[in-house]
Amino acid sequence: MSILHVCPLSRLHSTVEETGASHIVTLIGANTAVERPVCISAERHLFITVSDIAEPADGMIVPAHSHVEQLLAFVRGWDRAAPMVIHCYAGISRSTAAAFIAACALAPQREEDLIARRLREASPSATPNSRLVSVADQLLCREGRMVAAVTGIGRGALASEGRPFALEIN
Repeated sequence: MSILHVCPLSRLHSTVEETGASHIVTLIGANTAVERPVCISAERHLFITVSDIAEPADGMIVPAHSHVEQLLAFVRGWDRAAPMVIHCYAGISRSTAAAFIAACALAPQREEDLIARRLREASPSATPNSRLVSVADQLLCREGRMVAAVTGIGRGALASEGRPFALEIN
């Protein structure tokens, strides 16, 4: 069984250590420093510089096709022998979107609604970035079902930082 662990930046090192993860996906703003855990090699760490926005804004990096394409290539290259950790600054929006996207890509037979409901059960504060999900929906040819699934679970509970959680991929 493949497991994705999602966490905020503040819990990156402890989550990697506690889970025995072999791969990391970082989705973070341009000016945020991230120190890769020493147990993770550079080729097993995808670093995507992107802002947590849905529409273009001055000085910000809007999620684009290239960002989602990088994510999809990385998760598809993951051997799944050990867990993967996905994180952003707060562990609420970009990272939960990336986990949802990864789960949809790696389990194409699974219904988007089921994956979204499992995400909500695992994280009451999850509020997947709508732009990342929309781009992935296009790239994965999901015909709006990913967007509808995330819309269906609604905005997560208000939180300044999400609690680490796991999402199983079957």
